[in-house]
Amino acid sequence: MNSRSRYRLADFPHLIRTPLGRIQFRHGIYYRLWPLLSVLAGWYRRKIVSDTRIVAVVGSFGKSTTTRTVTAALQKPVPRRLSLNCWSYLSGVIFRIRPHDRHSVIEVGINDSGQMEQYANMIRPDIAIVTSIGSEHHRSLGSLEVTCAEKAKMVQVLPKTGLAVLNGDDPKVRRMAELTEARVVTYGFDGSNDVRASEVSFVWPEGMRFRLHMEGETRTVRSALVGRYMVYPVLAAIAVASDEGFTLDQILSSLQSMPPTPGRLEPVQLPDGVVLLRDDYKSSLETVHVALDVFSDIPAGRRGIVMGEVSEPPGSQGPIYREIGRRIAATADYAIFVGSNFQRYAAGAREAGMPKSAMFNAKGSVRKAADYLRSELRPGDVVLIKGRDTQRLGRVALEMTGHKIRCDIDFCDTRVLACADCPMLERGWDGLRVVI
Repeated sequence: MNSRSRYRLADFPHLIRTPLGRIQFRHGIYYRLWPLLSVLAGWYRRKIVSDTRIVAVVGSFGKSTTTRTVTAALQKPVPRRLSLNCWSYLSGVIFRIRPHDRHSVIEVGINDSGQMEQYANMIRPDIAIVTSIGSEHHRSLGSLEVTCAEKAKMVQVLPKTGLAVLNGDDPKVRRMAELTEARVVTYGFDGSNDVRASEVSFVWPEGMRFRLHMEGETRTVRSALVGRYMVYPVLAAIAVASDEGFTLDQILSSLQSMPPTPGRLEPVQLPDGVVLLRDDYKSSLETVHVALDVFSDIPAGRRGIVMGEVSEPPGSQGPIYREIGRRIAATADYAIFVGSNFQRYAAGAREAGMPKSAMFNAKGSVRKAADYLRSELRPGDVVLIKGRDTQRLGRVALEMTGHKIRCDIDFCDTRVLACADCPMLERGWDGLRVVI
């Protein structure tokens, strides 16, 4: 949901002039019904769907893909787009559960202290998955310790008969085992985990291959997800579904065919063998380095990067951006920078040997980035698109796949629509004040 808690009175005439503004206005009303909807949804959970086993997925990153993999492993249809993961939208997910549903998988996100406890008391999960603790909420929560304490609230409400599924490779997540009386299953690459992966290989563009080790059994697993980090959601899904009584054959068959989550290390095929690797949904520092790790392992004639800004960088921005610039120079043949940090990126890239001619400053314009990329593309190129969600760099990919992009605003904080579904994408904002 839009982070603005209210609009100024003067904004409303401009808001309702656009189709997106009218949609945003309706969602704003729904958003403000949270105090009532949370009570009703909590009652519905306790009285009507108390027998449905709810899996809550929390963490700093990896939640959406984990939610999708768990849903698939539990033999439920996987929607291409997931519901928004906070406030009234979580109430809506609860209301969509039917009494005959055996399972429901719910992604839960926060952006401030105190929210997770409210969500946990409403959802009352039987299973809680914690994917990671990272810097995504550095500004709003202040520290990793506070972030960890907030995410742990979902684990703390588990009943004794519940299950905590924890990323055992993340020390902060692993320590949450001490906060619950529920059973604990850990997953990851370390040999101490209950559900473990080894011999991981990346086969581009098919996806990942690894050996699964669980309860004395070893199996070969194939997944269409891209990158070593995307093995974690698969392991979490296996841990949950096997504990819920599904066989490994059932689980692995469902997971093998599940495509990447849109905007999260998602390959998009273009003509002439060109591939865009979209990772534009979010851009915390950890996810930037994960994306660059994956990108460096992809065989390509040439590599290009469309790079936006880091979300809530945890520390001095200059060194952070220069280090990313150095990594880009070591990985890419050319780079297109979108946002206000071109000089910082470029300084690091030049230090690592990237020539000035290989760098383009699109400033805040997605259109300029797309136009330059189109002029630069050659057969066989692979291009990583990475940036903050509010920059909407996915518009670059949409332009490359045939959409006519007329929306070129440099900041969009709406959460209610993806760019591909937005009525302003091809209409543009000419003559209209941007209020969203």
